Amino acid sequence: LVVGAAVDPYEIPTSAPRPVDFDAFWQSKIQALHAIPAAPVLTPADSGEATVEYAKLTLANINGTHVYGQFAKPKRTGKFPAMLIVQWAGVYGLPKGFVVNPAKDGWMVLNVMAHDLPFDQPEEFYKKAAATTLKDYTAIGNESRETSYFLRMILGCYRAADYLAERPEWDGRVLVVTGTSQGGLQGLATAGLHPKITAVLVNVPAGCDTTAPWIGRSVSWPYWYRSTKGKDEKKVMETSRYFDGGNFAASIRCQALVALGLIDQTSCPAGVFAAFNQIKGPKE
Repeated sequence: LVVGAAVDPYEIPTSAPRPVDFDAFWQSKIQALHAIPAAPVLTPADSGEATVEYAKLTLANINGTHVYGQFAKPKRTGKFPAMLIVQWAGVYGLPKGFVVNPAKDGWMVLNVMAHDLPFDQPEEFYKKAAATTLKDYTAIGNESRETSYFLRMILGCYRAADYLAERPEWDGRVLVVTGTSQGGLQGLATAGLHPKITAVLVNVPAGCDTTAPWIGRSVSWPYWYRSTKGKDEKKVMETSRYFDGGNFAASIRCQALVALGLIDQTSCPAGVFAAFNQIKGPKE
C-alpha cells in the first residue's frame, strides 16, 4: 500500500540553489541555435480529416541533429492559437491523432520527437534504437552540460516553439506548451526559456529537483544520481542542475497549470512542488 499526503506543500524549496550562471549558459546555447538556419522541410500528408491540414516537419538542430515532428492546423484561412506538444520518456513513434484532434478544434499544433529520429517508422525501428544507440539515453554525456543528451532535446523544443511563433497563421496571442513526465520537463524548460510561450500545462513533470538526494528527499526520473557508475559523480550531479525542471521554472512568468500525484514514485511530488513554487507567473 502506498499513501501520499502533503503538509505545507507550497513551502517546499528546491534542494540546492540555482546555478549562478544558469541563465547565461542557456542564453549562449540559444544564440548558438539561432546561428544555425532552421531550414524547415514541410512534407504534406493525408490527415484523415477533411477539415485538417497535416504535414511532416523537419528542422535543423545543434551538432548536425534534427527536430522531427508532425504539424496540423485547420484547413482554412485564418489566425489560430498555437500548441507545442512534447513527449514522455521512451523511444517510440507519434500517432497522427496527437495533432489532428486539436487541429479539429481550431488549434495550430506541432508535436515533436524527443529524439533525433523520424516519428513515423515501424515499431521495430524504435525497439532497435531503444536497445542500441538510445539505450539508457538519459545518461548519455551526463558528465558535462555541453554533452548531456538533454541539451539537444531542450534546444529542439525551443526551435519548435520558434517555428510555431514564426508561422503567419499564428494569432500572436496564444502559444501553449504541454507535456507529461519527460514532456513535463521539456514543457517547463520551454516555458522558462522561450519568451513567446503564453501558457504551460504539464502533467507529472519529471526531472524536477535533481539534487533531492543531497537532503535525503526522494528523487525523480531520470535519476541522475543513479547514473554515476564508472563516472565522476560530482560532475554528473553538477550537470543535472542545468537540466533541472525547478531551475527552468524559476524563469516562468506565463500562466502555468501543473498536475502531480502524491504517490507518484517517478515524478516525485516533493520535487514537483519545489519546481512549482519557483514559478513567478499565475499558477495552479
